Amino acid sequence: MPGNSFGQIFKVSTFGESHGSGIGAVIDGCPAGLEVSIEKIQEDLDRRKPGQSKLSSPRKESDQVQVLSGIFEGVSTGAPIALFIPNADQRPKDYSHIKDSFRPSHADFTYEAKYGLRDYRGGGRSSARETAARVAAGSIAKQLLESFNISILGFVSRVGGEEIQVSDNQFSRSDVEASIVRCPDPASSQRMENLIEEVKKKGDSLGGAIRCIVNNPPVGLGEPVFDKLHADLGKAMMSINAVKGFEIGSGIEGTKRMGSEENDIFEDSGGEVKTRTNNSGGIQGGISNGMPIVFTTHFKPVATLMRDQESVDKDGNEVVIEGKGRHDPCVVPRAVPIVEAMAALTLVDHLLRNRSAKI
Repeated sequence: MPGNSFGQIFKVSTFGESHGSGIGAVIDGCPAGLEVSIEKIQEDLDRRKPGQSKLSSPRKESDQVQVLSGIFEGVSTGAPIALFIPNADQRPKDYSHIKDSFRPSHADFTYEAKYGLRDYRGGGRSSARETAARVAAGSIAKQLLESFNISILGFVSRVGGEEIQVSDNQFSRSDVEASIVRCPDPASSQRMENLIEEVKKKGDSLGGAIRCIVNNPPVGLGEPVFDKLHADLGKAMMSINAVKGFEIGSGIEGTKRMGSEENDIFEDSGGEVKTRTNNSGGIQGGISNGMPIVFTTHFKPVATLMRDQESVDKDGNEVVIEGKGRHDPCVVPRAVPIVEAMAALTLVDHLLRNRSAKI
């Protein structure tokens, strides 16, 4: 099974299954001398872990990260950094009822068709549990970015049909974390929370969107042809479970305007070249232009419902998939640190690549 690694210079490989002994990540290419805060890694993992609110899966995982190598006395050594997160609340028997059946909109059928077998315990490798390893690795990437004064802020901008109603630039991390759904606008947050509660009672699920803002990125990240920065960000986001769409800057809405409305006009701003607007989302020609990088990632509704669904088993017999287990009615609030992590991994990799761009 190839395809478990991400990045060229700052390269991350993840391992483990949903109900195995644990999950983890190996980072190859982290520069030596970076002061690494384990507390910050744990904070990001706590933002992603299940059981953190009444709106998330009741699975109880402490997600306590263990550093196996690559960090000595709080500083990266340049050797591979190995991170491990034990699975504490394993309940593989919860999935025995779908051992031979294909859950609608899950990876059950495609995994079995491709490999001839599958780990049915919570989806095994296809489970969103794998993203905890990404968050741990991404937290180290974020700490490296912080040393260059680059910060990343993600927040929920939509749940179902409820969208945030205020401007992006007014928010802080504390505003985001004050909301149970990680929407920094209190009025919008309450509407989203009410909607999730309503749908949860029906045994159904919701999708939504996360907006992410990278502040203070340098000019010049990204390569102009196949490795455009927004192309790599798009790949990073589309690799996250349940993601169905990615937009940079004004995205689809920008395609409905005229060029005279959409173009970002350049101007001198205190000796620096800036743009009056940021419809490009901070990237032009595949390369960052120094403006904030702004993108939106869209998630489908959670595929597991707390109601029965029709399907077939591996022999083609009609079956009914029982609505049971421990699942989020809307995964979007817990996905915010995952989006931030994948953005950080992409940006760090391009930052390190960029060192060889010119003499």
